[in-house]
Amino acid sequence: MVIKTREKLIDVARQLFAYKGVENTTMNDIAAASDKGRRTIYTYFKNKREIYNAVIERESDRLICQLREVADSNMPPEIKLEKYLMLRFNVVVDRTPKHDTLRYIFGRDYRRIERIWRLAIDKESVLFKKVLNEGVAAGVYDAEQASRLPVLEALMFQGIDYCHMRDNFDSVGPDINRIRDEVIKFIIQGIKK
Repeated sequence: MVIKTREKLIDVARQLFAYKGVENTTMNDIAAASDKGRRTIYTYFKNKREIYNAVIERESDRLICQLREVADSNMPPEIKLEKYLMLRFNVVVDRTPKHDTLRYIFGRDYRRIERIWRLAIDKESVLFKKVLNEGVAAGVYDAEQASRLPVLEALMFQGIDYCHMRDNFDSVGPDINRIRDEVIKFIIQGIKK
């Protein structure tokens, strides 16, 4: 029951933050929308900032969980890297359609996007390196080229995430699907032996 109540509060807060904005959402709003009293909310969270942090942490965990499934799979290295990169692109695209709550929350403030990146970047980096190291060990990827890729991958996806959240891919050229396909081909071809 404790976990369900906490999760419900996080879900309600996420929706309210998207609808009203973080600044304009009050603890009373969250209590009313969740059919819980303010005391119940304060049992789980000290203040609105803690609820906001829980929303951010959940989004970060969802991304990592999906990437871990691919990284831990038994696919051949080249297919695994392609699936990993495809998933990484699609996580943002699929989870933030034009009118989605996350786009609204994060499109208003770039710092909010950065909070998710900071939470996920170390975990994501470990998973990405695992995928690359498996390919190097199997003799599919060049070790030197693969060692350069984690830093570039992190920077690249920060830019892609930001462009998608701001809905400004039109200013950089082709649609997101073409960008995704070309980037994945470029990366895989660039590290192959």
